[in-house]
Amino acid sequence: MASMRDIKRRKGSIQSTQQITKAMKLVSTVKLQRAKTRAERSKAYFQCMYDTMNSMLAKVGESDHPYLKSSGNGKKAVVLITSNRGLAGGYNSNAIKLITKGDFKKEELVIYAVGKKGRDTLSRYGYEIRADYSDMIEDPQYPDAMVLCNRLLQDFTNGEISEIYLVYTAFKNTVSHEPILRKLLPVEAQEKEEASTEDRAPMNFEPEDEEALKLIIPKYVTSMVYGGMVESAASENGARMQAMDSATSNAEEMIENLTLLYNRARQGSITQELTEIIAGAEAIS
Repeated sequence: MASMRDIKRRKGSIQSTQQITKAMKLVSTVKLQRAKTRAERSKAYFQCMYDTMNSMLAKVGESDHPYLKSSGNGKKAVVLITSNRGLAGGYNSNAIKLITKGDFKKEELVIYAVGKKGRDTLSRYGYEIRADYSDMIEDPQYPDAMVLCNRLLQDFTNGEISEIYLVYTAFKNTVSHEPILRKLLPVEAQEKEEASTEDRAPMNFEPEDEEALKLIIPKYVTSMVYGGMVESAASENGARMQAMDSATSNAEEMIENLTLLYNRARQGSITQELTEIIAGAEAIS
C-alpha cells in the first residue's frame, strides 16, 4: 500500500486537475450557447443553399462551365475543419477518420486545413497540406470563408485540383455531433438526377446559364464552407463541455477512492503505533 504522503500528494494533484476541468467546462458552456444559437439560425439557410444549387445544376444539365467539369488530372481537395485545441473527446479524431479510414488514397489528396489538430495529424500521416487557414475557426466569419473559397476555385480552374470535398462536424444538439463528408464540386450526375426528381418551381436564368453559374457557384462554395465552420465551432464546444464534465466526474470519483485509501492508511498507522506503545509498556512492566 502507498504511504499516506504519496496518497495525499496524488489527491492534491487530482484536485488541482479537477479545478482546471471545471473551469474549462464553464468556459465551453458559455461559448457553446453563442455558437449553438449561431449554428441553429444558419443551418436552414445552408441546407437550402445546397439543395437549391443541386436543383439549379439539374436544370442546367450538361454544361461546359469550368466550375462543373473536372480536369481529371488534378488531385482531390479536402477542406478539413477541426479545432486548434484538444481536450474535446473524439471531435477531431472522428472528422480525421473520414479521410484516413475512407475510400481516399493518400497520394491523390491535398488538404486545405482549417484547424491545427487536423493539420498536424494528417501532416504526421504524410498527407500533403496545401494551405493552412487554422485561424479562421477561432471566430468563423463569412469573409474568411470567401478567401478560402477563392483559393479553392482558382486551383480548381487551373487544373491543380479536380474535385472539392468538405469535411466538418454537423451540430445536431448539445450531445450529438456527426462528422460529415460532402462533395462540393463538381456535382455528380447521380446527384443531378436525384435533384431533377424533386418538386421545384420552373427555373429560368437571366443572364445566360454560364454567366449565372459564374456568379452563383462561388457564393455556393463559400456558403457551404462557412456553414461547415459555424457548425464545427458549435460541435467543438459541445464536445469539449462533455469531455470536461466527464473528466470532472472521474476526478471526483478518484478523490473519493484516494480519501478512503488515506483513511485506511492513517487508521493502520495509528493501530501500529498503539500496538508498539502497548508492547513497550508490557516489556517495561
